Amino acid sequence: MFQMRQYLIVLLLVGAVKSQVNPAVCRYPLGMTGGQIQDEDISASSQWSESTAARYGRLDFDDGDGDGAWCPDVMAEPNNLKEFLQIDLRTLHFVTLVGTQGRHADGAGKEFAQRYKVKYSRDGTRWVSWRDRQGRQIIEGNSNAYDVVLKDLEPPIIARFVRFMPVTDPSMIVCMRVELYGCEWLDGLVSYSAPAGQQMTFRGQKIYLNDTVYDGAIRYSMTEGLGQLTDGSWGLDDFTRSQVYGVWPGYDYVGWTNASFPGGSVEMTFEFDRVRNFTSMKVHCNNMYTWGVKMFRRAVCYFRSDSDWEPSPVVFKLKADNISPSARFVTVALGNRMASTIRCRFAFNDIWMMFSEIAFQSDTAVYNTSLVPRKRNQTPGILPGDDPTHKIDDSNTRILIGCLVAIIVILFAIIIIILWRQVWQKMIEKASRRMLNDELTVRLSVQREAFTHRHSSLSSDVESTSTYERIFPMGSSDYQEPSQLLRKLPEFQATENLAVIDAPSEPSMTHPTNEAPHYAEADIVSQQEAAGAHSYRVTVVNMPLSPGRDGALEEFPRERLTFKEKLGEGQFGEVHLCEAEGIQEFKKDHSGDISDEPILVAVKTLREDANKNARNDFLKEIRIISRLRDPNIIRLLAVCVESDPLCMITEYMENGDLNQFLSRHELQEEGLPAGNSAAISYTILIHMASQISSGMKYLSSLNFVHRDLATRNCLVGTNNTIKIADFGMSRNLYRGDYYRIQGRAVLPIRWMSWESILLGKFTMASDVWAFGVTLWEILTLCKEQPYAQFTDEQVIENTGEFFRDQNKQVYLPKPHCCPDSVYSLMLSCWKRNAKERPTFLEIHSTLMTN
Repeated sequence: MFQMRQYLIVLLLVGAVKSQVNPAVCRYPLGMTGGQIQDEDISASSQWSESTAARYGRLDFDDGDGDGAWCPDVMAEPNNLKEFLQIDLRTLHFVTLVGTQGRHADGAGKEFAQRYKVKYSRDGTRWVSWRDRQGRQIIEGNSNAYDVVLKDLEPPIIARFVRFMPVTDPSMIVCMRVELYGCEWLDGLVSYSAPAGQQMTFRGQKIYLNDTVYDGAIRYSMTEGLGQLTDGSWGLDDFTRSQVYGVWPGYDYVGWTNASFPGGSVEMTFEFDRVRNFTSMKVHCNNMYTWGVKMFRRAVCYFRSDSDWEPSPVVFKLKADNISPSARFVTVALGNRMASTIRCRFAFNDIWMMFSEIAFQSDTAVYNTSLVPRKRNQTPGILPGDDPTHKIDDSNTRILIGCLVAIIVILFAIIIIILWRQVWQKMIEKASRRMLNDELTVRLSVQREAFTHRHSSLSSDVESTSTYERIFPMGSSDYQEPSQLLRKLPEFQATENLAVIDAPSEPSMTHPTNEAPHYAEADIVSQQEAAGAHSYRVTVVNMPLSPGRDGALEEFPRERLTFKEKLGEGQFGEVHLCEAEGIQEFKKDHSGDISDEPILVAVKTLREDANKNARNDFLKEIRIISRLRDPNIIRLLAVCVESDPLCMITEYMENGDLNQFLSRHELQEEGLPAGNSAAISYTILIHMASQISSGMKYLSSLNFVHRDLATRNCLVGTNNTIKIADFGMSRNLYRGDYYRIQGRAVLPIRWMSWESILLGKFTMASDVWAFGVTLWEILTLCKEQPYAQFTDEQVIENTGEFFRDQNKQVYLPKPHCCPDSVYSLMLSCWKRNAKERPTFLEIHSTLMTN
């Protein structure tokens, strides 16, 4: 019992730390379809008849009564937005997605809303019209009565009440069924007030540091609203760039200049839904100190529970950081102070101060990336008696008590199962470690990531582990999986000599369907001839170990690792930047002096609660990487596998990844000397590309397929040394470079060959295609994303043109500084026929002569 109590305390503490919302995972249906939202919480301005009342406006839901949708009493007019369907979520929620559908009526319904608006409120009195990032309010709805159309709300909204308001032109009868997707807003923050963001002139361009999506009043200050500081999206190190395409410089940040504040500080007030016990505040700050931007020097926070402010504030002092220019979260300890309002003054540390996100943790916070199913008579996140707006039916008291007892029993059962599972995990860990000494065998994992299987067949084979199904739909309602797109191509069946995937007849999912597998997990593949087609099968490659010892498999003492910062995070673990003391003896190659100075390393960890398959994959990855020895490949130095969490320690290059490195530079004009440190010459760019091709030449000699080659996965050292790595996808910075398919696979489609996207086939030739895109990135200094003018769906459509080969495909344009010979090399990397693409040996030879 004591262990169970300890485990419950640990869960609560972890939940408090992890309470910040993550829009990428906060996409759960909130209960219209499943019935968790009660009928009494669904209302409307009017109804056509009793059979089309508001309670029937549930997406994809038919209980046998009614006509299968909500229909207003009058026809909707283009300029008459009086009709609405309203949903009360009972508590604040972070809503990222909405879904709509027309009238069902056993197939006889024909009414639907072609367009609609969304309004929302946090208190039921002040209503705000949702607008996208370009200021548009109209959302495109349905084109028929039966299809479900899902639309991302970008930016997302924080609300308790949500209204759907149909808009039609010309006048017509409309009916709607709806669903909301998101998760509970556990911060409890209902508004923040602050001075309006200001404008900066930097290097000749205007940087707009205003809160663009703020939904309160904005004049000289921002009052009673929420906006970019609570949207779950963090700004980049370079504040002139954004994770959102097509927006202006400075979009992700709200910033102020010291010259506008005589007191030397910016005051912000935060209002919450009720009195809370606050443990900490996390503020994401920019720290480009070379550009006059620094994190705040000091924060002084006052607290109010009723009408008066408490006299004693919390004072937090931050030490200046002139070492790393990385943007980061600063955690301000609030000392378990009770309050419903917090007022903080942030003192300037330089000319400018910029924030992109602020989050609070309190003792009531739990995981907000998942939902606990609620009963139809139970409000999410609180007991019915805690909400003064909730009407309690005394006749249901016994049922409620019974439900609470059942929940407690289930919790204890879960704890027992978890403790039992931990015992088995220790046994599995011992067995897994023995795999490091076994002969390497790998199976091509296309059955997990290939998109030739329909989502319906997968969902029937894999049983969901959650009451709520996580969904990751795209912005277009016409989206289809690439395999379905390919089946629509009439030439597909007639085309001969296409490569096929040699996969098992029944799909075998290594990971749960609600977790996307790590994409850059390398496979060793060889090409084998088969009658009538080319089939790719896995072969075992005996890669020689280093002379004398396999140093990468040596155990490194954990206590010698000092954490510096988190580089990234994936679904199975994190990548940390650490200082390693005494790592040189693992790094040496039997020559040279060994220094006692600690050096920077990247430490990739596996979560302690990872399942057996994830642990086995992690150990396989160690086994594979430990045998790679090339000056242009990141090297595995040591491991920590004698206890959890499992770790692999690799080299780290002091200048970070190539994408960020080049984006901070400008092209040096030909014939002119380098005028500043930010200029880089064409010769250096080609030298970098030749190093990448050299590293890939080594990998291809081992039949090693990388599958995620891009500048984000190349690291830069001194003297412009380049080494290829594979953990770029784990960084939140690059989530826009990956395309999620039904929540199962995360794919860098803008770097992928047509056969990888449409056929799920990954070979050395597909790596050559990705190298062509990487070379294009280098020569454009990573100033824009490949095919930036295309949506993800249009990129997939363009691969269909490569398949049809009717000269309608669109290629990446020739970079400004790129000579014809190098652009011809790029185009050869993107040839339709994989056999006609150059090898990395040929690519390297060509680049060495340019």
